[in-house]
Amino acid sequence: MLFVHENWIKDGIIDKITNLQKRRKLEDLTIGPILSWDNKRLQNQTDQLLKINGAKLLFGGKPLTTKHNIPEVYGSFQPTAIQISLEEFVKNFDLCSQEVFAPFQVVVPYSDKDIDTVIKCCNNFSHHLTAGLVSNDVRFLNRVLGQTVNGVTYSGIRARTTGAPQNHWFGPCGDPRGAGIGTKEAILTVWTTHREIVRDVGPIPEGWTLPNPT
Repeated sequence: MLFVHENWIKDGIIDKITNLQKRRKLEDLTIGPILSWDNKRLQNQTDQLLKINGAKLLFGGKPLTTKHNIPEVYGSFQPTAIQISLEEFVKNFDLCSQEVFAPFQVVVPYSDKDIDTVIKCCNNFSHHLTAGLVSNDVRFLNRVLGQTVNGVTYSGIRARTTGAPQNHWFGPCGDPRGAGIGTKEAILTVWTTHREIVRDVGPIPEGWTLPNPT
């Protein structure tokens, strides 16, 4: 799920994510088999979302056309993004907020006046898992962080989203002395509803670009 402020739209974020997905391919495993959603289910989700008033397919939306031997019981779907207005997202909340275990994204533009609606949507999700809050506006960051209930939340201008190291406590590089995943201490840490906020406020080094997905 990507709620994106209109300023980011003007700055070309849609083009950027579109170009990034073009780099993904089976050969380097930046895409691969989808274990819990097959193509039929993914196609149905895509088609249902595109029936929403004003919905727009940004990229993907079909099974992989690249030659492969992925069994039909698994998904083999193109990375997909569908843009839906905030108004229609609210009207079709259950469909739009369906958690899809695949390279599948719903993109929802919003403006300053919509922030309370966006926060309400975030707090209505069923699982409240990891999130990324990308901004360099401290007051905005504090407002959203103070009113949302996600677990691991990455906050700052490079809020890169992956919750596993903080939330699941893998331990230091697999060293068994670190008492990592699977111990009673790790289980307690994960399931006692604590919250991690990981801040990354920069500065961004000159010439920094997104790393290659490999």
